[in-house]
Amino acid sequence: MNSRQVTTDLARHIQATPLMDTHEHLRKEPEYLAARPDVLRDLFANYVIADLIVAGASQEATTRLTDADDLDYAGRFRAVQNAWEKCKYTGYGEAVRLIARHFYQMEEITPATVEAAQESHAQPHQPGERLRILKEIGNLDHVQIDDTCWPCLPDASGPDFFLYDLSWVTFCNGEVDAKAIHEEIGIEVKDTVSLREAMAAIFAKYAPRAIAVKTQHAYKRTLLWQERTDADAERVLQKQLQGTATSEEEQLCLGDWCWARGVELAGEHNLPFKIHTGYYAGCGYMAIDRIRSGHLCALLMRYPNARFVLMHLAYPYSHELIALAKHYPNVYVDLCWAWSIDPYSACDSVRRMIHTVPSNKLFAFGGDTHWPQAAVAYAMQARQWLTRALQSEVDEGWLNENQATELATRLMRSNQQECFDLAGTRAAISSK
Repeated sequence: MNSRQVTTDLARHIQATPLMDTHEHLRKEPEYLAARPDVLRDLFANYVIADLIVAGASQEATTRLTDADDLDYAGRFRAVQNAWEKCKYTGYGEAVRLIARHFYQMEEITPATVEAAQESHAQPHQPGERLRILKEIGNLDHVQIDDTCWPCLPDASGPDFFLYDLSWVTFCNGEVDAKAIHEEIGIEVKDTVSLREAMAAIFAKYAPRAIAVKTQHAYKRTLLWQERTDADAERVLQKQLQGTATSEEEQLCLGDWCWARGVELAGEHNLPFKIHTGYYAGCGYMAIDRIRSGHLCALLMRYPNARFVLMHLAYPYSHELIALAKHYPNVYVDLCWAWSIDPYSACDSVRRMIHTVPSNKLFAFGGDTHWPQAAVAYAMQARQWLTRALQSEVDEGWLNENQATELATRLMRSNQQECFDLAGTRAAISSK
């Protein structure tokens, strides 16, 4: 953010307004407390690893980079230093530089500055520190966390702050783990009738304290959804229960059937259904055609009363997602992770959506990270680029500053308050 931006009332408003963070994968408090303080993990244990590899770093070097048991800090960084110089200006690299500056007072990341930062920040993590970093430094209202599991148990380290998604990814992949289901809710899955019963029991047990339902099955299969009959799903399920191999099409059949049941149950329990669309984490394996958000049209039409939160700006199919949000009343667009994937495209998409889509449809931020320092840096990045987008609207005369300020509040928190039942989830958590 340039000096002119930080002096405007709009920029100050965006900095001061608590962000609602709609997507993280944060490690829980015990794991955070047990982790050895490590400057290189704090800096690089995030999406930048993919850029380092694409820039030429080896897998071995990037693995070593975030290995907190290796005390040769200069050596760990030196092995990726050349790649870092090539990618430090990407969106991922920008977030790393924000961590370095705001948590370690490092203007440049070098072997020497890394060693000095480690020496001055070697104290063990303290109880409550994770919450303090996110709430006080990051100015986050709360975080919504995907643990890729069914339980959405209260987080004792911040019950009102750390809210959890109920994961539906294995079901959407057509993977029915009968043993895990029985252990979780005591129902033996024998057929689609008992599978329906089991799914309903999972929701009955965990949905009241969940903030949403979440799936990221686009990593393993197409987002294209088709209506499937009980009979077709039954045939695949029986093969799976018997340990018989199933084809890709059969997995899609059962996955689509389970996906639809999850959407129905989410609606019954007043939970939005979050879907990963677009870009993959990592590098070297993305099947780019199957990640299109447009594949979801049949699902969106079939369940018009469900609330679908389509994540990550469906990058690089952002225009397609904007069209969906304009056309379908039940579609919301979440900019989680998008600011770091491609900040210029995210900035451009915000401006396009202002002039295309009703303003209640867009959520400004989710960090999609594991560690609090990274979540805070990604929030800083989102604030900077959101300021750039809205300030450009003001500078070019499309909005006045009051309108841009009101819009910033809507994108940063009001839309989330309208879509997610924050009060109901928090009340359910506090009653247990």
